[in-house]
Amino acid sequence: MSDLKKMYSTLLVDSFPQEMTITLGDQTLVYRKKTWSIPDETGKLEERGLRYGENPDQEAALYELVNGNLVLGDCHFIDPGRGLVSALTVADMLQVGKHPGKINLTDVDNGLNILKYFMDKPAAVILKHNNPCGAALGANLAEAYSRANRADRIAAFGGAVVLNRPLDRETANLMAANYLEVVCAPDFEEGSLEVLAQRKNLRVLRIGAIEQLAAFEHTRFLDFKSLIDGGIIVQQSAVNSIRSAKDLLPAVTQYKGQEYRCVRQPTVRELDDMLFGWAVEHGVTSNSVLFVKNGCTVGIGAGEQDRVGVAEIAVMKAQRNYSDALSFDAFGLAYMDMAAEVERGERDADDKVQIDAQVQRDQAGLKGSVMISDAFFPFRDAADVGISAGASAILQAGGSIRDFESINACNEANPPVAMMFSGKRSFKH
Repeated sequence: MSDLKKMYSTLLVDSFPQEMTITLGDQTLVYRKKTWSIPDETGKLEERGLRYGENPDQEAALYELVNGNLVLGDCHFIDPGRGLVSALTVADMLQVGKHPGKINLTDVDNGLNILKYFMDKPAAVILKHNNPCGAALGANLAEAYSRANRADRIAAFGGAVVLNRPLDRETANLMAANYLEVVCAPDFEEGSLEVLAQRKNLRVLRIGAIEQLAAFEHTRFLDFKSLIDGGIIVQQSAVNSIRSAKDLLPAVTQYKGQEYRCVRQPTVRELDDMLFGWAVEHGVTSNSVLFVKNGCTVGIGAGEQDRVGVAEIAVMKAQRNYSDALSFDAFGLAYMDMAAEVERGERDADDKVQIDAQVQRDQAGLKGSVMISDAFFPFRDAADVGISAGASAILQAGGSIRDFESINACNEANPPVAMMFSGKRSFKH
């Protein structure tokens, strides 16, 4: 077992070159490999790059764009000198633990990809396996982090937290109560690093450029996908064009000469949640469905093959997470641990009964939530799942032959549910 554990802390020697050049026609991009001189377990400095790739037996390297100004068609891609994750230095690694691995840094990168749309308010995103577990806005950073963490305490275990404001001591104290892999912020206020130091293997990263993250909102980069045969698909990165209520479209369609229109219009709060949820969607693996409420994710379903299935998963996770949060508030225990104590006769069964009853009364926090779908509903079944769970409004791409069915589902609900179209798809593979 000790050997199995050791493989996860092993630092692979990578064979990748110090410089990488990519030529597109007559234009050239130059990348430089990132390495850091970080002490090993004995205190000896080691100049190495990434610890390993997605698994401990995969060599990996991180490269920073250092030269080249790529223009293809009407698109001017990101210029050198604007590094975020790829520009990390040893000085930015305020607490190392061990050399970072690919997953640590790609989680942080996707957190930045989401946060770039929320720079006007304190916000926090917690990620695992390149998907958000919870994302939230707050009146202050502590509130934003607490809400994001409570959205899914279970998945947040061992996660990466990315913040858009300097970490303060109050928020650091909340983080110290959890097991986290990475904390990333634009800076760290006095006393916060001492609190985080209680977790010796925690990686603490400072990316000062987070404060200018809003400038990345409309910037495109080259997005590569390598194929099993060595081929490469290259595309422009996605840009979120749904940034205000005026960017949304009414849910209206024609079918066999008849017009179908969603009757109820969304409230201001529901519109705000539509915009918030659509921005979070840009960091969620498709096929995906989210439920959000008051600027916080409630349930996230990601990476499924069918839309009704992922909607059901999002509802199930919302119910599980709400039960867990209530149990932790009441007893300081995860719901599963509390239920296990009841099963063993070590706890009054009424404790579980009360939690379950409150989850049912509150509809697991889904009542009044906004359902977000990253593409259109091919059938009304996914909309029915969201409406039954308690959603009061829905945002979907629109454009399905059966849009009229989803509109009917909203109009037939009691009370009626609002629906808007984004007119855009937000897939991420």
